[in-house]
Amino acid sequence: MGEAHSATNFMTQLLLNIAPDWLPTLNNFVVGRNVELLSTLRQISIGTGDRCLYLWGESASGRTHLMQAAVMHARSLGQVAKYARGTVPDAASMVAVDDVEALDGAGQVALFALYNCMRENGGALLVSGASAPTHLAVRDDLRTRLGWGLVYQVHALSDEEKMQALEQHAQARGLALPREVTQYLLRHGQRDMPALLGLLDAMDAQCMRLQRAPSVPLLKDVMQTFNLGSV
Repeated sequence: MGEAHSATNFMTQLLLNIAPDWLPTLNNFVVGRNVELLSTLRQISIGTGDRCLYLWGESASGRTHLMQAAVMHARSLGQVAKYARGTVPDAASMVAVDDVEALDGAGQVALFALYNCMRENGGALLVSGASAPTHLAVRDDLRTRLGWGLVYQVHALSDEEKMQALEQHAQARGLALPREVTQYLLRHGQRDMPALLGLLDAMDAQCMRLQRAPSVPLLKDVMQTFNLGSV
């Protein structure tokens, strides 16, 4: 009983230790088919290029990662940058409003006003949604405004691209990752890359602690401890 409790405490602390490594940045975004989009975000973050950008894509495609990463990058350059979901902040050097469908009526009015304000006075406005502007369930005037600037679809990684990214990450850590472990992680883990890579790091640390090679049973133990994915 004491040994099991100790192992659980170790794994919980491990997750806490891993979490800070996965703050979303433009550098740790797995690009896939989003090369042009990532380049555009870098330009916007340093104050060049188009100043209004709308991102859309399916759940776990990386929209939130990119929005938060762009804000963090702008802040690192000394800009006043704000990220929000469900609310609309005041104008700033950069404002990122995630999941525009989550805004209520008042929020949509506020975003419309913010768009006009930042278009007139400068600053970068990033907005994301689950669908292209023409299919958004928002006010007509806001839908039109969001379609005026750059519009990019965020393409989710294919399973093959995810597998390659996981194996490259494992190799960089000196971890020989059997293909069946990668396949199990993709089938049963969460779909976003930060969560998958975090689980991989947790398994790596557990392998070193137990002096065991990576395996599907060991991965299952890690996932059960964190209550992540389906086992």
